[in-house]
Amino acid sequence: MGSEADRAGFMTMPLSYIETWGTEVLREAVAGTYDNLDAGHVLTFAGAQEAIFWAMQELAGPGDHAVVTVPCYQSMETVTLATGADVSALVMRRESGWALDLDELRGLLRPNTKLVAVNYPNNPTGYVPDEATFRALVQLCDERGIRLFCDEVYRGIEVDRQRTLPQAADLSETAVSLNVASKSYGLPGLRIGWLACRDRALLERLEKRKHYTSICNPGPSEYLAAIALRNRERIWERNRGIVAANRPLWEAFFARRPDLFDWEPPVGGCVCFPRYKGGDVDDFARRLVMKEGVVVLPASVYYSELADAPTDHFRVGLGRLGLEEGLEAFDRFLREAQ
Repeated sequence: MGSEADRAGFMTMPLSYIETWGTEVLREAVAGTYDNLDAGHVLTFAGAQEAIFWAMQELAGPGDHAVVTVPCYQSMETVTLATGADVSALVMRRESGWALDLDELRGLLRPNTKLVAVNYPNNPTGYVPDEATFRALVQLCDERGIRLFCDEVYRGIEVDRQRTLPQAADLSETAVSLNVASKSYGLPGLRIGWLACRDRALLERLEKRKHYTSICNPGPSEYLAAIALRNRERIWERNRGIVAANRPLWEAFFARRPDLFDWEPPVGGCVCFPRYKGGDVDDFARRLVMKEGVVVLPASVYYSELADAPTDHFRVGLGRLGLEEGLEAFDRFLREAQ
């Protein structure tokens, strides 16, 4: 995938500290994935988790009000709560297809609302709002002077390319977009994430916070991440192919067990959140991994302190090769359990 020049550069690069902002090469590659940003609008982190950890603390605090989607990647809620802010849940409900309800969001907003944090494509449900609704969300936050934080780490591998949303940082002068080299790029071992925002002053404050954790990323990881980003269409095409091939396998699997499962494929990303109708989903997941080594994430992993999130669901992935072996073990577990 990389050129001979890329290979030569990697083999001769020094193993020293790099810029705390991230190398210019990587930040330019990241900026190239946006329409309205340049390298000065990008700050790199050690994966997405470090970015969430600092962004939530910078964007909310005591006396502030914040709104987060539920269910969500848990640290987006827990870190925001830990700041001392008053946090409300924008609950996604299975009965409505996990839809983003802008009227409900409007009802949650207060004069002191400083932050709305969302995650699309959503983890764990795979839900993606339509573009008109997403643009209306961005506009609502802009009109109210509220910072929108959008976790977009699963963006890019939607099987239906028409469902790929624009990135929040492209649509708003103040919105913050989170992304990472794992998930849709399939390179979690690099541990490279980033925030993109046209508010340079915000990124400067976050860069100072980063000095207390990673300080800077490994140079080899940033170098490889830049190569991947420049070749993102090839990577996304491969990863979309994996999701597209695995989708009918899951569909057939769940269709054979309508008494136990309700299933909806993800609109975006490579995870979804089927419903288990057979009783205690935590016990089910525990027995499945102990008996067959098959890992699913029960709803308790997405427990919310803010609202009653679904308790009878579990997350599965569509993004791995060799799914047939896992489904065979899953099916064997179900047969033997009866």
